[in-house]
Amino acid sequence: MAETSKILIIGGTGYIGKFIVEASLKSGNPTFLLVRETTASDPVKGKLIESFNNSGATLLYGDLYDHGSLVTAIKQVDVVISTVGYGQIVDQVKIVAAIKEAGNIKRFFPSEFGNDVDRSRAVEPAKSAFDAKVHVRRAIEAEGVPYTYVSSNFFAGYFLPNLSQPGATAPTRDKVIILGDGTPKAVFNKEEDIATYTIKAVNDPRTLNKILYIRPPANTLSFNDLVSLWEKKIGKTLEKEYVPDEQVLKNIQEAPIPINVVLSITHSVYVKGDQTYFEIEPSFGVEASELYPDVKYTTVDEYLNQFV
Repeated sequence: MAETSKILIIGGTGYIGKFIVEASLKSGNPTFLLVRETTASDPVKGKLIESFNNSGATLLYGDLYDHGSLVTAIKQVDVVISTVGYGQIVDQVKIVAAIKEAGNIKRFFPSEFGNDVDRSRAVEPAKSAFDAKVHVRRAIEAEGVPYTYVSSNFFAGYFLPNLSQPGATAPTRDKVIILGDGTPKAVFNKEEDIATYTIKAVNDPRTLNKILYIRPPANTLSFNDLVSLWEKKIGKTLEKEYVPDEQVLKNIQEAPIPINVVLSITHSVYVKGDQTYFEIEPSFGVEASELYPDVKYTTVDEYLNQFV
């Protein structure tokens, strides 16, 4: 698998985007960043862009909302990876249109990096957010653009440092609130590992027109498993409060934005088991840790050690 591709990353200064850029640079694939003039002059993001540039990334000036600049950038690469944020998900149809016009792209990775939206059973407001990603998937398929969808499940950096306790800044040492009965399994992956697997998939024919699920066995745990793992580490039993499904649904309806969004996502995962209730069938998906057994991913067990 020594093949390389010229990779264009759109949204490279975002949360997961930064990790994808770093993994791409490390992998030896020529890496290009689509950069807006305004972002380049931003004091924080400008520094990040400069560091990527110093590490070997090529900057291409353009904008998601400027079709001409998008087509010009896309014509210079082989693969496009979008890591745009929540507010721009639907606008990725503009990338699809530009890819279609450019006519040279071997693979498009839209901004997914979460639950598999085609198999989600989330309630509002997460449902609408997931539906936006579904809309982009159907646009990609309708245009016949070659793709890989990365279903990376939970970002460890979001959900482990506070043991999924809203508002907490460190893992609890006394009481834990558990949505539902705590038995459905969720998947937690370190951001660097998600990026590594994503870049590995770029030149891999096995991931073409497939969903790449990042579901390593050691990172697939129920909430109860997670709590008992933490209890073992701190040598203490936590007080547990279980919140029944109907109460969680009520809380979602009453919560303000963006708490209601987070709550509806965690409800879909922790109560309904949306990340793991289905088998990964070869007809639509492949699993990253099986495809790339050489990648030494960080386990949840190892990740939690930093907080002890």
